[in-house]
Amino acid sequence: MASLPYLPQTQADVQAMLDRIGVNKLEDLYSDVPAQFLHKGAYALPDALSEQEIRDYFASLEAMNTRLKVFVGQGAYDHYTPSVIPYLCSRSEFLTAYTPYQCEISQGTLRYIFEYQSMLCELTGLDVCNASMYDGPTAAAEAMKMAIACTRKKTRVLLSATLLPHVVEVVKTYAKFHGVEIGMLQADGGQTSLSALKAELAKDDVAGVIVPSVNRFGIVEDHSGFADAIHAQKAVLVEYCDPSALAVVKTPAEWDADIAVGDGQSLGLPLCYGGPYVGFMTVKKDHMRKMPGRIVGQTTDKEGRRVFVLTLQAREQHIKREKATSNICSNESLMALWVTIYLSLMGPQGLKEVNKLSSDGAHYLKAELLKTGQFEDVFPGQPFLKEFVLKYKGAGSLQEKLEKAGYFAAYPTEEGYVSFCVTEKRSKEDVDRLVSIVKEG
Repeated sequence: MASLPYLPQTQADVQAMLDRIGVNKLEDLYSDVPAQFLHKGAYALPDALSEQEIRDYFASLEAMNTRLKVFVGQGAYDHYTPSVIPYLCSRSEFLTAYTPYQCEISQGTLRYIFEYQSMLCELTGLDVCNASMYDGPTAAAEAMKMAIACTRKKTRVLLSATLLPHVVEVVKTYAKFHGVEIGMLQADGGQTSLSALKAELAKDDVAGVIVPSVNRFGIVEDHSGFADAIHAQKAVLVEYCDPSALAVVKTPAEWDADIAVGDGQSLGLPLCYGGPYVGFMTVKKDHMRKMPGRIVGQTTDKEGRRVFVLTLQAREQHIKREKATSNICSNESLMALWVTIYLSLMGPQGLKEVNKLSSDGAHYLKAELLKTGQFEDVFPGQPFLKEFVLKYKGAGSLQEKLEKAGYFAAYPTEEGYVSFCVTEKRSKEDVDRLVSIVKEG
């Protein structure tokens, strides 16, 4: 203890605590940890530094990062973030705000969550949105559990093989520990197979089906006939969506989906080495009492003023655990604010422009890559927005080659394809340079 003068406890304080719990020394607290996992010797910490020395030290660490131009999507997209958003979100009343249990002192937080919910409902076309999920994959897992709760006696949930791999893995993990059987729907021509779906539904044990709006190959899927087949078997249809793309593609409501989930990261959240992100869930009104998390509602106070409150809280810390729909005990409220400001700034026309620029760039890149003769189009004629896959016919790792030139691109898929993505942040010069590097090989 003497070597750690910044700790407030004296040696006597520590000994009194050890005596109280019947332990002789601090090391005994770790007696059940195998010896090979215990650190031995001194920690490799630098000597005390001045403030400027600390700044310089961390600047040197930051300089070691390799900055690459991102041409990969796969569920995390390098869209532009308007500069005003981080400034507003870093205000102390937002950055340090905690869960708004006391509505009388939390009207600002409750209001932006309400606006977030409203905008997500407008994007998806569904009736109710919660606030909010951890990320897209866990939102899909919660939708899986919700499908079971909505149908009760059915025990199986179907996942499309065209969902993002990490979404599938997270849902399977949740399913394993909740006693839910998972079935996989194979793809046909790069899209979820309707005939495979009908064959599985005929077994009459399917509670829900999760399919992507835009799939892991970048293809905008056609779900004609899906809702009719699923609803005929009293099951629920879940769409996994890129919310940015919903500004220009058919919405879950237009496909008659019961639940829409996805990751709000594409709505202006930086890549940030993988997070924090913000999952979303919207549902038809018929299913809102089975939703996890919380919902912010609008009402009036005794003087008739517009106010906001937490309502329909189905979390286990609010109601009896056995009746809770989920054990989610937190939400990505700050990230929900980020998304709310982004959507407010962009508006419908701004989102359409983002998608147009991204789509134009992606179609141009695909055409130029095919011209090199080093690629094969594996899904010709299939509609795509900003993301696509090709089969690389050249030698060596294309991803490593592009990385050395400053590009993160040509991400390999499990089928042996390479995936590309273009957002509005990538210029024509960026695309042309990438193609020229490919040609050099």
